[in-house]
Amino acid sequence: MPSKSLHPHLPLIQDTDLEGKVVLVRFDHNVVKGGAIRDPFRIDRTIGTLFHIVERGGRPIMMTHVGRPRDKKTGAITCRPEESVEPVVRYLEQKLHTKLHVPALPVEPERGIAGIDTSINLAVRALRDRKIGGIYLPNTRWFRGEEDTGDLRERFALQLAGLADIYVNDAFGSWQPHASTYNITRHLPSCAGFLLQQEIMHLEGVMNPERPFLAVVAGSKYDTKIKPLNAIYDKVDCLVLGGVIYNTYLCAKYQVTIKGVSDEDRALAQELVEKDRHAGKIVELPLLVESDVPDSRIEGNYRTISVRDFRSGNSYGYVLDIDPRSFEEHSVAAAIAAAKTIFVNAVMGYTPHFAAGSQALDNTIDLNRQAMKMYGGGDTLQEFKNLLPGLYLSVMDDASYYFFTGGGTVLTAIEHGSPYSLKPVQALMEASRK
Repeated sequence: MPSKSLHPHLPLIQDTDLEGKVVLVRFDHNVVKGGAIRDPFRIDRTIGTLFHIVERGGRPIMMTHVGRPRDKKTGAITCRPEESVEPVVRYLEQKLHTKLHVPALPVEPERGIAGIDTSINLAVRALRDRKIGGIYLPNTRWFRGEEDTGDLRERFALQLAGLADIYVNDAFGSWQPHASTYNITRHLPSCAGFLLQQEIMHLEGVMNPERPFLAVVAGSKYDTKIKPLNAIYDKVDCLVLGGVIYNTYLCAKYQVTIKGVSDEDRALAQELVEKDRHAGKIVELPLLVESDVPDSRIEGNYRTISVRDFRSGNSYGYVLDIDPRSFEEHSVAAAIAAAKTIFVNAVMGYTPHFAAGSQALDNTIDLNRQAMKMYGGGDTLQEFKNLLPGLYLSVMDDASYYFFTGGGTVLTAIEHGSPYSLKPVQALMEASRK
């Protein structure tokens, strides 16, 4: 893994002595839905860091969050079996042919796990003695201190630190500053794993792209994407929108009504409309799929409409997809074909019923063989794999493609202007200066 393009103050796992050390490593293995692994991609991307730890003589204690067990309003923590790390542990055991131990810690109703007690000491000793291959802690968000803002957080960070000699962050998708990604660095020598390093280097490619730079951004809510959308707009040469974000933009620009777009969001989008009136960066997709109902695909209840027919005051049903023929339009195809860097964080249609727009987008982008093509994680990657499994498999090892493991992390970094602005990355750099 080359490190010349990384910040000199970012401590790296390859520069850290791991021999005989217990290594606490934070992953983003948040891939469990309904008690099963939906897609092991994020786990597989961290195998290199795990192998390196063991090969260099380290003994791993692993952790990740799964889902959102904490109620934001009440603070109650519900430790549901379907948000357990057990499926991840079983997957790793099969993949690595080793035995992993998951500590059984007492759970209090609506209060989660109070902390790490001394019952774990026997397992840590067995780990040091190589009687087990590793320890995998319960879901970090089951612990009361993980997302707490006071003393409980600091206490949990100290308990985590007491387990190990070194801390490694390889959880690119976990950008929020919680106890296991942020506070822990104050108490242990800390460094970045190989996946985190690789993600940061490719983020630099989004921050300082080879031009022309085209981005494709979609989303189900406009108000949550305003800041990153404005930051992306300022960086790109061309911007393609999809989903509710595109619907909201069209409502604001053409003064039309589309079901599912609120008046508040339309007012917010007016700023982007005014921006683009001068800069002209947005490449409009002219053909849309309008439906009478929002949650099913019923023959006769949906149709293709054209943006060219929009007139002020017109009202439309639910716009749930982009008609694939939009990508054959000269202005759209030419913008995608000319790009040297393409960043995609978008599902174009309302899945699973309307997926033709996303499929056409990915196929059109693949025709550009000269561009560096970078896809955000999460739903964007999942849709790519589901719709075009053959293409996905063929480009997995293609140097002109890169798939991030956390789309939200990419947008957060773009919003703040640098991958080093991410709080957990800042914490690693601050720890290195001590």
